[in-house]
Amino acid sequence: MLSENRSANTPRQSRTHPAAVGGRAARELSSLAVAMIICAVGAVGEAAEWPQWRGPNRDGIWIETGIRERFEHAQLPIRWRAEIASGYSGPTVADGRVFVTDRLTRPDEVERVHCFDADTGKPLWSYTYACDYQKVGYEAGPRAAVTIDGDRAYALGTMGHVHCFAAATGNVVWKCDLFKEYKIRMPVWGIAAAPLIEDDLVIVMIGGEDGAGLVAFSKADGRERWRALKDTASYSAPVIVRQAGKRVLVCITGERVVGLNPQTGKLYWHHPFPPSRMTITIATPVFNNGTLLATSFYDGMLALKLDPDELVVEEVWRRLGPNERNTDALHCCISTPIIEGDYIYGVDSYGELRCLDIKTGDRIWEDLTATPKARWSNIHMVRHGAKIWMFNERGELIISTLSPKGFHEISRTRLIEPTKEQLGQRGGVCWSHPAFAYKRVYARNDVELVCADLAAE
Repeated sequence: MLSENRSANTPRQSRTHPAAVGGRAARELSSLAVAMIICAVGAVGEAAEWPQWRGPNRDGIWIETGIRERFEHAQLPIRWRAEIASGYSGPTVADGRVFVTDRLTRPDEVERVHCFDADTGKPLWSYTYACDYQKVGYEAGPRAAVTIDGDRAYALGTMGHVHCFAAATGNVVWKCDLFKEYKIRMPVWGIAAAPLIEDDLVIVMIGGEDGAGLVAFSKADGRERWRALKDTASYSAPVIVRQAGKRVLVCITGERVVGLNPQTGKLYWHHPFPPSRMTITIATPVFNNGTLLATSFYDGMLALKLDPDELVVEEVWRRLGPNERNTDALHCCISTPIIEGDYIYGVDSYGELRCLDIKTGDRIWEDLTATPKARWSNIHMVRHGAKIWMFNERGELIISTLSPKGFHEISRTRLIEPTKEQLGQRGGVCWSHPAFAYKRVYARNDVELVCADLAAE
């Protein structure tokens, strides 16, 4: 049992806490620049943590030295296990703590936010609130990863409950029922995009009415700072990119790809990306060297060129197969692709690991060994130096390299058993993104959160 089970009636704490440390200048460093600085000083710092969706910079890059080159056993030895319930949200890690969310349906329908000690798995606190899923498919639990910012943790639930916690204690700083307050037009599978911190704001995509497609709140006290767009929500987490000397909030909504001023919500540019059947846009936007990628299960891949001097975009190519079973480029479902040089690597809608030419979208190769071929088959890919670490839907961790010549598997091991509460998908699948921090990997299924050491021996 988890300790310190706080009720939804926990008294609200002061709204006047100072913003977390760290200025805009530090966040504007590119991933490469951050890597160079860390390597130069031999420090770990924030790069050793995984404080939000897809890592410190939301780009799936893991920067740590002293990591093993291959696995010695078919089953990776587990450092600790902690009991949890079902959920789709991946763990996040910062300041010696691991955060994850889950759901219970008996005796009452509730969502929970948990905090564990990153070294031992000891439960530190747990917060429970009533949450009745209304017209939401795949009811196994919350989708969005907890976002950690300094001494605060921000959790967004499936029905739009947002909570700001004191990360160390679990005390509620502020909270809001966005479904009621913003009249969310609930997506088929609920609210899924992880909250994004930008300076003193926490930004969420919720698809609310009255121009509340995206909403920014004061991260200190939860007051609304701006709202933008009449768009419905997708499941894709927004990101920040640099364009024309400005920070641009990029988001794939239920209808289009947009670039906004993150401080005001002003629309800089947009490009249509409408669903042909229904919105199954889950993969995060990917940006590299001026190219922005958007991808969706039914609607293929779109490549946009962001003008380096003006806040405008231009379509480079759009690839769409003749039908969902005969795809052309990358119809990604859960997996976010990566860009390496002039090539795109990603997992298509039926588990095909593919390489594309970034200039044209033409397929270079396809591989069927990284994950089983099946509808919605998934891999989460994380870059670590010259290697690509993959966590596939069978719960396997793979060390590999990717190049225009093909997929090269270096080593593979089992990390965790697939979760069973996925409506009978292949007897269980792993769809939650793992976290890489402190030379360890943290992963979850529907019964446990596990931690395993990855340090070189």
